[in-house]
Amino acid sequence: MNKKIYFFADAHLGSKLHAEPIQTERKMCRWLDMAKKDAGSIYLLGDIFDYWFEYKYVIPKGFTRVLGKLAEVTDAGVEVHFFIGNHDIWLSDYLAKECGMILHFEPLITEIYGKKFFLAHGDGLGDDSRSFRLLRKMFHSKFLKKCFSAIHPRWTVPLAHAWSNSSRENGGVQPYLGEDNECLIRFAKEKLKAVPDIHYFVFGHRHILLDLSIAAQSSVIILGDWLTFFSYAVFDGEALRLEHFES
Repeated sequence: MNKKIYFFADAHLGSKLHAEPIQTERKMCRWLDMAKKDAGSIYLLGDIFDYWFEYKYVIPKGFTRVLGKLAEVTDAGVEVHFFIGNHDIWLSDYLAKECGMILHFEPLITEIYGKKFFLAHGDGLGDDSRSFRLLRKMFHSKFLKKCFSAIHPRWTVPLAHAWSNSSRENGGVQPYLGEDNECLIRFAKEKLKAVPDIHYFVFGHRHILLDLSIAAQSSVIILGDWLTFFSYAVFDGEALRLEHFES
């Protein structure tokens, strides 16, 4: 019997949108306890933290329960893959060294139980707008990261949270835009032209739940979030399905 493969995204730990942040952390720890019992691997597809920046000797305050639980899961022999999102771009090696996770800074194509998966957080994929490309280039700049690291955390952490909250208040999470208008669906369809044997495209980022067939053997899965849905996906070797935790 195959061990299960779990996919999870957009917890945004540290966001003011969590009415009870500690309870959200505890719930995520219970999910990790549940998953580790039969997990072959766990894929965390970005924006697990609402803000994360690693200075040389400093990491953001908080998240003690989740970081400890992730270390416990990897110590038990379960592979945990951590993908950067647009809120937790600036990783270094702390999560790998201290928590034992495998870090991914780019999308990944991998085979699991004979099925080919395309895995990514999803930000920027299929979005050709000039403003987004410029913003993404800034956030991925090593020079700007070095400049940012020279500023004391007492200034940078409130600034990062203010930026995050402002972007939500001004734009918010858009509802499902339809198959022709969703950037991630357009990206997946285009990718299939180059790599036609991808069975599952699994994304976070959009904060919607979606399981959409886009070809005879290919589907786009968008994982929802842990702000509203407390959702995740699980693959047992035969089918991939979306589920809710403690619903």
